[in-house]
Amino acid sequence: MKIYMVGGAVRDALLGLPVADRDWVVVGATPEQLTAQGFLPVGKDFPVFLHPQTREEYALARTERNTARGYRGFAIHAAPDVTLEQDLARRDLTINSIAACALPESAGGTFDADLSALIDPYGGQRDIADKVLRHVTDAFREDPVRILRLARFAARFADFSVAPETMALMREMVDDGEADALVPERVWQELARGLMEARPSRMLEVLRDCGALQKLLPEVDRLWGVPQRAEYHPEVDTGVHLMMVLDMAARLEAPLPVRFACLCHDLGKGTTPAHVLPRHIGHEERSARLLQGVCRRLRVPLECREIADVVAREHGNIHRSGDFSPAAVVRLLERCDAFRKPRRFADALLACECDARGRLGLEESPYPQRPRLLQALAAAQAVATDAVAARALAAGQSGPKIGEWIHQARVAAVAQNAIFSASP
Repeated sequence: MKIYMVGGAVRDALLGLPVADRDWVVVGATPEQLTAQGFLPVGKDFPVFLHPQTREEYALARTERNTARGYRGFAIHAAPDVTLEQDLARRDLTINSIAACALPESAGGTFDADLSALIDPYGGQRDIADKVLRHVTDAFREDPVRILRLARFAARFADFSVAPETMALMREMVDDGEADALVPERVWQELARGLMEARPSRMLEVLRDCGALQKLLPEVDRLWGVPQRAEYHPEVDTGVHLMMVLDMAARLEAPLPVRFACLCHDLGKGTTPAHVLPRHIGHEERSARLLQGVCRRLRVPLECREIADVVAREHGNIHRSGDFSPAAVVRLLERCDAFRKPRRFADALLACECDARGRLGLEESPYPQRPRLLQALAAAQAVATDAVAARALAAGQSGPKIGEWIHQARVAAVAQNAIFSASP
């Protein structure tokens, strides 16, 4: 029995990056041998075990063969006669197909890896040095999820290029309909992880270059070639603007719901009628409708869906809110449900800041709308609504009239706030 550290742990160690999770492959062993040593079986589809002390994953060396279109079925063969090279051959990219020999067992039965003793039959070290993302073997085509994984790695390792033969293979897979068979959960999982990488724009770039974006997110793909409004640098079309917005979200370390809102806030511009281009009149409502379709199709989590809906509908008003009266500001807060969900509103404002600063020449510009609206919300929240309601009841008001009294009290509180009372 031989043990090797494999995959991302080896890759990241060679790149000088922190190693978060270590995965191990065991060659020449049976499930019975591992359980006899205290390893805990957890794999349903293939033999994976947890180390009794570290809880790190140890998988028996295996081969895989696709048995159904898309990510719907694989024939797994895990046996003592499967070699390390065969196990590495089933992996997606050469940079993830490097193994390091485990060092002799230490106290407590834990392992470390000897990075001076690498097994690299597919040239992963060369591709790390050359900064290239390259598929290992033609078996890459058996799993279309790997298209999404490669795009995600491109977003993580922004200075890596995609090997021409790998891009050609992905295009063939898309043309053959493999991307059409992807299950929604896997698509969302990989998209979400890609959005959280350092350069999420690269994910869209790779997916668009191989044709997968048109299959998976046609609403997003349609944004390329659509002109921006004149005041927003018309030489940069809406698709390029979207990539700049996503990269701004990464720069501002925005959470996933904000980044998803950034991805979907302008979907309606891809369906703008020709007679209103490039003004994009009514694109907010179109964006909200298209967003609902994306969320249903990919089964997007509720938190992401709700913030994206607020941003799609209201980002234009939030951008223009510097000119709003206190009454208009309170109406905006009410439409955004900011009083019940202030944290969600704060995230929506962050998404709007990403949108505003994701433009040529405006990357370092301030976005005063965000602090102004947060200050307005704080002033309105300070209103003692119970006391206002009690006064309304004492005056003989009821039902919607009480809500009107509360609304007016909030307008007055915002009007008295320094940031508004100082306005001309």
